[in-house]
Amino acid sequence: MAAENPVAGTAEEVEGNWCLIESDPGVFTELIRGFGCTGAQVEEIWTLDADAFHHLEPIHGLIFLFKWVDDKPAGRVVTDRSDIFFARQVISNACATQALLCLLLNLRHSDIDLGQTLNGFKRFCQDLDPETRGHCLGNEEKIRKVHNSFARPVLFEFDTRPGSPDDYCYHFVGYMPIKGKLFELDGMHEGPIELAEIGQHQNWLDVVRPIIEARMERYSVGEIHFNLMALVSDRQRCYERQIQLLVHQPSPLSHAERQSEIATLRTFVKFEQEKKRRYRQENIRRRHNYLPFILELLKQLGETGQLMPIYEKAKQRAYQCQAYKSDKN
Repeated sequence: MAAENPVAGTAEEVEGNWCLIESDPGVFTELIRGFGCTGAQVEEIWTLDADAFHHLEPIHGLIFLFKWVDDKPAGRVVTDRSDIFFARQVISNACATQALLCLLLNLRHSDIDLGQTLNGFKRFCQDLDPETRGHCLGNEEKIRKVHNSFARPVLFEFDTRPGSPDDYCYHFVGYMPIKGKLFELDGMHEGPIELAEIGQHQNWLDVVRPIIEARMERYSVGEIHFNLMALVSDRQRCYERQIQLLVHQPSPLSHAERQSEIATLRTFVKFEQEKKRRYRQENIRRRHNYLPFILELLKQLGETGQLMPIYEKAKQRAYQCQAYKSDKN
């Protein structure tokens, strides 16, 4: 990222600034909760095999992180679709929240309630052009505060030029089906990118997977810095709903089969509960300011004469690792 004008403090302390967001399902799930949206969560996808998608369905959209390059869009950029919520990215570091919001604000599903903040923002921006929507997002205090709650404490924060594509090393975009067509929602373009038609009996995931795979293959050999996440319905709610159906509604299953299925679903519910607990713990650690401890530790090591020996030992290990890699090559 291009850097200029070092500013002391965190991103939250610089008015109008947005922090970088880690590509992690726990972070994105908490963003959703923080926005006031319920019934949705984010899951990481480790492979493009169809089975990796199947067990997460319904999948409402995908969020793809990749190393940004100045590339032509893979489809037709449309600027005449007022029925699609799309905002231009005019704020540095906002692409994570921007990609997530573009999926949520185009979503119509009974499982998911956008909540007061997102519904109000959508109504306010409904008749505005994408550029103005991008500026409105920058001025939406609640959304910005939730985003910047993941700002990591640093000694120096570097300000960047808002909206310049060259400022972004990595970039988030969204993919989702809208009214029978597959769209890529990338705030760096003027509008949604229409990628393909989706057949009446076709699963949109079967259409998008080869498109993402082809995009990854365009990069140089050895480039592995990709991340793919799915916006899905709250898994715990889905499993609990299935349990209620098995308990209260007639089923072709025998009593033993029904009880076995209920036991399996309860195991899944416990897994989701444990996952949410783990996400909360990880996010607390992400937000914790470890810098005073680190600085005090370095100070104490220096005062007791232990710092330089540790440094020299670490440097020697680095040289050995580099020599080993050179020999392997």
